[in-house]
Amino acid sequence: MKKLLIGNQAVAAGLHDGGLGVVSSYPGTPSTEITEFLSKYDDLHSEWAPNEKVACEVAFGASLAGARSACAMKHVGLNVAADPLFTLSYTGVNGGMVICVADDPAMHSSQNEQDSRHYAIASKVPMLEPADSQEAYTFAKTAFELSEKFDTPVILRMCTRIAHSQSVVVTDEAIPAVLNDYEKSPAKYIMMPGNAIKRHPFVEERTAMLQEFAENCIYNTVEYGSDEIGIITSGCSYQYVKEVFGNNASILKIGMPNPLPVNTIKDFASKVKKLYVIEELDPIIENHVKALGIEVIGKDMFSILGEFSQKTIADAFGIEAKDSVSADSPVPARPPMMCAGCPHRGMFYTLAKNKITVHGDIGCYTLGAVPPLSALDSTLCMGASISGLHGFNAARGEETEQKSVAVIGDSTFMHSGMTGLVNVAYNATNSTVIILDNSITGMTGHQQNPTTGFNIKGEVAAKVNLEALCKALGINRVRVVDPYNLKECETALKEELAVAEPSVIISRRPCVQLKSVKILPSLNVDADKCKSCKRCMGLGCPAISFKNNKAQIDNTLCVGCGVCKQLCAFDAIN
Repeated sequence: MKKLLIGNQAVAAGLHDGGLGVVSSYPGTPSTEITEFLSKYDDLHSEWAPNEKVACEVAFGASLAGARSACAMKHVGLNVAADPLFTLSYTGVNGGMVICVADDPAMHSSQNEQDSRHYAIASKVPMLEPADSQEAYTFAKTAFELSEKFDTPVILRMCTRIAHSQSVVVTDEAIPAVLNDYEKSPAKYIMMPGNAIKRHPFVEERTAMLQEFAENCIYNTVEYGSDEIGIITSGCSYQYVKEVFGNNASILKIGMPNPLPVNTIKDFASKVKKLYVIEELDPIIENHVKALGIEVIGKDMFSILGEFSQKTIADAFGIEAKDSVSADSPVPARPPMMCAGCPHRGMFYTLAKNKITVHGDIGCYTLGAVPPLSALDSTLCMGASISGLHGFNAARGEETEQKSVAVIGDSTFMHSGMTGLVNVAYNATNSTVIILDNSITGMTGHQQNPTTGFNIKGEVAAKVNLEALCKALGINRVRVVDPYNLKECETALKEELAVAEPSVIISRRPCVQLKSVKILPSLNVDADKCKSCKRCMGLGCPAISFKNNKAQIDNTLCVGCGVCKQLCAFDAIN
């Protein structure tokens, strides 16, 4: 069948049609839709895991049982899953296993710009990289065969542009999911030192076989055009190169970036007068080509930073770029912000008002860093807020214990915040942790998590009780507040910071964008009562603006949360 699919949907279709039995993932842009689309198939098991490490281990367990399995994550999620990945390279697989990772050049929704090809090289695991939706489908489907043939997990590398762009896909007949026989094999699967040392030679032998496979595989293709210019490229960069040069250059498109071919590259280089490597982020291919003793131009012309584009390529070669659409006049910048009625806003306002040092985390609430709230002091990675707060207070002691907190979302707390809280309790700093419980995984688009009471298919599931969990982890002082109630938030904050023991405040109210949340009537400003003090503007609510020296509320955005009303000393907001 011929379909128009985004890259992530094509990956999901390819995995399904390749005989997938089990998929486990943690949501993370730009990888999230892979698992969301897979959850629509009823002939396989799909789930959201608490984090990427768990997801990878679930996929390993399913593979061990004989099923073809997969997990999906964004590039920083692969950091979390790296522990099982490196040992998976030693154990190999039973059923084929695919690890889908989506890199995010230009950091559209990420805290760093990471090149996941390094993980494939370091773990000695083969990696495939599609350049459009058709290849995303084909590579995902055939990755299972590659995995089983070479007894290895396979990494499928996507990037933001390929994951979210659309192109035509011709799908094949689906392979029914089957279970390979399971046989106990301690020497293969129990990675204690005595067994692991015997598996390392297998990994090296496999790498040699994969190297030979890479020379004549379907994933690497050559398109001969002019012999004046030869370009080695991969992934999204191939699309830019093709649009700029058409048939006026010869192109070696690398679809298998690990292991990279040797003879194929040498042969290609010998047939062109000048050789270039065009790849986003790190010079992985370029360094490989140079190591072969081949003269090549790469990062001398192209940045190691961010995304490329057709214009990037054209400008580098002094070619006039094709016409593109641009705004006729300057467009005002629109910084990201929390939604009108966001339940996090009231708590962040309270923290900013009281000049509290705030250790932040990854999620919607990271937007508490932007003006006018400017409430955050740090954001590192998933779960780091709690551990960071503990270290901060351990270093500075009483000086900061009553002036510092950590903020973390419910999903992020389940992902990697629990161990940090155990550390706070066990090593006893007087640290206050605020769990911003909005009853969903918000930033990635409303995925369920273990605290919501529903699974990936929306079915009722076990629900973690955050209050009971925090107490079980060693925290005696746990209280719940409504972030729409500013007085309640401030009272709880001051009381918990004042006590000489660890504590947790759960700021609980569902995300205002959830369909189940009742939207209240919009508030309005009485212009006659408004004294133009602009205190309400300090909330940073997108529904509130200032015009003709008076506050006004956009009733198409306002959800009636009432937080601004609590700030108005003149009763102008009703």
